[in-house]
Amino acid sequence: MEDSRNRPRAPALELAREVLAIESQAVAALAGRLDAGFLRAVDLLLACRGRIVVSGVGKSGHIGRKIAATLASTGTPALFVHAAEAAHGDLGMITPADVLIALSYSGETAELLTIVPLIKLEGTPMIAITGSAGSSLARHADVHLDVRVDKEACPLNLAPTSSTTATLALGDALAIACMEARGFGPADFARSHPGGALGRRLLTRVADIMRTGDAVPSVPIDASVLDAVAEIGKKRLGMTAVLERDGALAGIFTEGDLRRLIERVGDVRALRVADVMTRTPLTVPSGMLAAEAARILDASLRNQLLVIDDGKLVGALHMHDLTAAKVL
Repeated sequence: MEDSRNRPRAPALELAREVLAIESQAVAALAGRLDAGFLRAVDLLLACRGRIVVSGVGKSGHIGRKIAATLASTGTPALFVHAAEAAHGDLGMITPADVLIALSYSGETAELLTIVPLIKLEGTPMIAITGSAGSSLARHADVHLDVRVDKEACPLNLAPTSSTTATLALGDALAIACMEARGFGPADFARSHPGGALGRRLLTRVADIMRTGDAVPSVPIDASVLDAVAEIGKKRLGMTAVLERDGALAGIFTEGDLRRLIERVGDVRALRVADVMTRTPLTVPSGMLAAEAARILDASLRNQLLVIDDGKLVGALHMHDLTAAKVL
């Protein structure tokens, strides 16, 4: 027998490109084969009153875990059950209200075929994803989806590569088709991913991270410029709100305003802040998404915003607050 270690090896970059080409061709071929069976599979998933249970063994099992996770995170409750574990007690996790997605490229995986009769006896609908329409698993399925590939990307044509890529892509297609049919939107996705960056951007509002109470810099309308400068230095937000006697917002005075004022008049000690403030400051409501407030700051080339509800100052927001909250 020839020692494989002595065979000439293709350059790694060339081999990598070949792998990607073969796998992309497998996915493209799969797209061209989608037919009414795919629509029936989607209908089964949408009509499911329980959960989608994905099952497989080996590499198909790894792909199945990802498919189940994608379904669950896009609005279709799903879980993964290993076929071997199902035959040893976990079968009780599958009910007639569920839908089983069985993954096996050969369609002859013994562990899956062991549980199929029991699944069918219970009346649980089954979608089989295999590479052989004539396989035992395909014949027992309510819907069969064909993920056959011309060849694996493995040079030996042995390791599951193209076939697992095609199966994974088909699982994504099922999940996204169901997501679209359910009207699953960004807010729903955020609720499924509250700990991630996307969840923070879609769930965090200005009220959640703004400065409030004594942390908000403010001076009365009759304050001097020096009073405003002192408040700016104390609160360290680079600005201060200027308030009417009834608490309504009259304007804003910033460090930039101070620099320009000094350049223009020099001595500012006798000036009232009401005479030099900006009377139409940029403001946002507390209920606005923090990500939208960040967009406003970026577009206006500013670092801070005043937060106003019903004409009253309720908070202040600095770009650093957005960074600290990991909204940016």
